[in-house]
Amino acid sequence: MRVVDLISAPYRLLAIGVLLAALVGGSAASAWRVQDWRYGRQLEQQARLQADTLNQLAQASATQQRIEQDKRLALEQRLSASEQTHYRVLSDVQRDQGRSRDRLATADLRLSVLLDATDSTSGTAVSAATTTSGVVHGAARAQLDPAHAQRIIGITDAGDQGLIALAACQAYAMEVSKNK
Repeated sequence: MRVVDLISAPYRLLAIGVLLAALVGGSAASAWRVQDWRYGRQLEQQARLQADTLNQLAQASATQQRIEQDKRLALEQRLSASEQTHYRVLSDVQRDQGRSRDRLATADLRLSVLLDATDSTSGTAVSAATTTSGVVHGAARAQLDPAHAQRIIGITDAGDQGLIALAACQAYAMEVSKNK
């Protein structure tokens, strides 16, 4: 008798099942390896594409940041030039006002006002004709007290400074709003 004949039929079926399971398991494992290799390659491609996209976004962001920095630098330079111009104008006006105050203090300069010869409310009639003792021709004028003239120069100085500051603020606002 043969050994194969000695193994009963249920054991034969079990042995065949084990052999088939081993074959199927081995082929399934190799199928998993092939599928793993394919997915690995796809994931690698996706990772490379994502890295390329992130690199492009970073470069675009850096370029945009550089453009904005250049704009800001140009604005700062224009504002600095404008500030220097307004500072120069302000210092010129202050220098001129100082000269006027000095000339008033030394009686080198006298401020006068025109008088209205037709003003009937003042109670005094002023002749518009020139007198032989003066060299001023035209309407009648009255000289201001030097202290009052100094106060007037101070007021005009403050007004001039305010106007110059206002012009500087307006120039600044226009420059800043122009760049938005």
